[in-house]
Formats: sequence, C-alpha cells, structure tokens
Amino acid sequence: MAEKFDVIVVGAGPSGNAAAYTLAKSGLKVLQLERGEYPGSKNVQGAILYADALERIIPDFRDEAPLERHIIEQRMWVLDDASFIGAHYRSDDFNKPPYNRYTIIRAQFDKWFSEKVQQAGALVICETTVTELLMDDKKVVGVQTDRMGGSIYADVVILADGVNSLLAKKAGFHAEIDPANVALAVKEIHFMPQETIEARFNLQGEAGVVIEMAGKITRGMMGTGFLYTNKESLTVGVGCMLSDFKTQKITPYQLLEDMKAHPSIAPLLEGGEMKEYTAHLIPEGGYKAIPKLYGEGWMIAGDAAMLVNAMHREGSNLAMTSGCFAAETIIELMNEQKPCSTKNLARYQQKLNDSFVMKDLKKYQNMPGIFHANSQFFTAYPEMLNQAAHRMLKVDGIDKKSKEKAILADFRQRRSLFGLMSDAFKLWRAFE
Repeated sequence: MAEKFDVIVVGAGPSGNAAAYTLAKSGLKVLQLERGEYPGSKNVQGAILYADALERIIPDFRDEAPLERHIIEQRMWVLDDASFIGAHYRSDDFNKPPYNRYTIIRAQFDKWFSEKVQQAGALVICETTVTELLMDDKKVVGVQTDRMGGSIYADVVILADGVNSLLAKKAGFHAEIDPANVALAVKEIHFMPQETIEARFNLQGEAGVVIEMAGKITRGMMGTGFLYTNKESLTVGVGCMLSDFKTQKITPYQLLEDMKAHPSIAPLLEGGEMKEYTAHLIPEGGYKAIPKLYGEGWMIAGDAAMLVNAMHREGSNLAMTSGCFAAETIIELMNEQKPCSTKNLARYQQKLNDSFVMKDLKKYQNMPGIFHANSQFFTAYPEMLNQAAHRMLKVDGIDKKSKEKAILADFRQRRSLFGLMSDAFKLWRAFE
C-alpha cells in the first residue's frame, strides 16, 4: 500500500522550505520532494535575503544561517552608454543589529534551510522528479514520482516548484506562461579578496552594498541590471523580459558582457575571477499574471504563484511569506478537522490579500504594461538625464540659464511636450 502523508511539498526553494518547516514544526507528517541533488544544488547565484520574512519563521536564524553581508547602502543608477546618474541611500541604522537585508549565496542558504526543515521533522527526498499530480475526480490526492512505485498520497499538495511549474500547467491549474510575464536573468559571481571589496565599496566588516541599474544596458528591453557585494565575491547580472529577448538580436550572455564593459561597472569588477554563471527565469508579470492559487487538495506558492515584486526587486520575502501562509492555512484546517477543499483553502488567498504581498503587487499592477509599451523609459530618458547632468556640471563659460534652456529644448525635441506630459501621467497613474 502506498505511503500517505498529511502534506506533500514539491520544491525546496524559499517558499517550499518555509512551508515544509512550518508544517513539520506543528507536528504534521510532511514529505518534501526536490529534483536537485540537494536543496540549492541548482542555484549558484547570489541573492538578497529579506530578514523580516525569515525571522517570522525562524527567529534566531542569524545565529547559524550562511549569510554574506548585511546591506547598509542602496545605490540606484540610470545609465546611458558612457555614464550614469543615480541616487544613494546609506544609513548607519542599517549597520546596527538586527540587520534588515543580507546578501546570500543561494546554494549555501537553501541547503541550510533544508537542514532546518529536516530537524523540524519533515522527510526530505532529493533527486526525485514529480511527474504528475494524482487525481481523484477533480481533487488532488497525491503525486506520481519517477521512482519505482512512485505513487505517494497526501491530504494536500503544495506546489513550490518554481516559475515554470510544469505540474500546475499539466494539471490545468494555469495556462502556459506568457513570455511577456517572465524575465530571463543571467548572473555571474566574481571572486576577489575581501579587502578589495571593502576598499572599492567603502565598507567595513560585514557591511554590504547593492546597486540596482536601469537604462541603456538593456538595449531598450524591459529589464534591469544589478550588482551585490558578498564577503569575497561580487554577484553581477542583468535580466530582461523573455518576450523582448525573442525579438532582439542579442543573447543574454552578450547583454551581460556588454553591461560588464560599461565604464562605470568595469572598474568595480576589475581583478575579479569569474567562477560561476547561471541563467534562470523570474516571474515579473505582477499582480495581473497571478494564477489561481488553490483548489481541491492543492495550493501554489512562491515563484510558481508568480509572487515577485519586480518594482522593488523583492522575491524571497514574498516566497517565504506565501509558503508560511500556505502552511498556516493547512494547520488551521487540520486542527479544526476540516478538509482541504477549495472552499476551505480560500483562507490562503485571504491571508495573502491581507498582507503586504498582494497589497504591494496590486499597487504596481499597471507598471509591467506601461514599461512594455514605452521603451523610451530604457533608452531616451536615460540618455536625456545623463546628458542634462553632464551639461550642467561641465564648466565651459556658458551661463546656467542658457544651459537650462538647452536641456529643456533637448527634452522637448526628443519626446515633445505632449510626450513628456503623457509619460509623466502614465507613471503617476501607475503609482497612484
């Protein structure tokens, strides 16, 4: 007779681990399945960890989690071909514990998180692919794996298997993902001495810097670049919408190479040794791209649920929060001796709706469509802003009033007065 669990969690990323840990800690019989050699084995890239979400699950995580640097400074750059104009925010308050954000290496972090899941009592099985969901009429009753005798049953299944959730598509829970709702990101990790990083970014101890970049580095495509400081390495990358890559005659790898050669970025990477490269998909369609998140005996969390706030580059916190909410919903229902039906699992959706997750995604729901339809935000405006700064800062005997008039004339020539007002109105409506 096939084994039966209370809950099966598919995937061992942040959302799957958060769900499995919360469920196991409550005493439920939990099985977590991961197709990688070990949790995190498919992740070599650096990333940002938002402490608040993890702290709610494991309050003392800072004592043992493999963290790189706590972030004390956020830089935001808008680049043209040879320069950037930007803003920095650096606060000593971010340099005092408990720290709010960290850089991490996902392969190390996911492995540690999985160990916590196992210590809580869940059974974690790796190198196992879930090929399909087992159904009893329209209700999910378990999973079929690629192992011999691989039918495993449960009262409810949580799908936390990433943005390209084949199981959800195969079961008809959501349609094929629209390339306009998914970004393809490429990243590298460049290793260099800790002293070099600290001198180059004005850092001490384990403090870190994050640089988010937009502009001509994406060749008019909707996307951004980034650079994170780790203890002895830098994570650098760029991501653009998959639909844009399909129409552009440039590969993601070449886009990253060109970005690294930018005169404002190349000096930061100088002398580093590139040892790791990866490409992966990120769900960036926003609120309007979110599929149905629950049904008879199933729930979807994390990237599989398209829960990423692209405007603020937040993903891991939404993933862990959704995984935790999914687990809490199941725990409540089982304590009340209620089935995991569509009606009862609606609590999961309500928890998300009442949280920052859906509130933030809903706030920016129109931004993806605006950026898709207005490439000038990634081409013309970066050029105009940088040229305006260059003109005002260059001391050449021309009076400032004349320079201001020239800048205004350039803006009106490039976009027209109507275009400028229209773009400003679009952004205002989107942020309203």
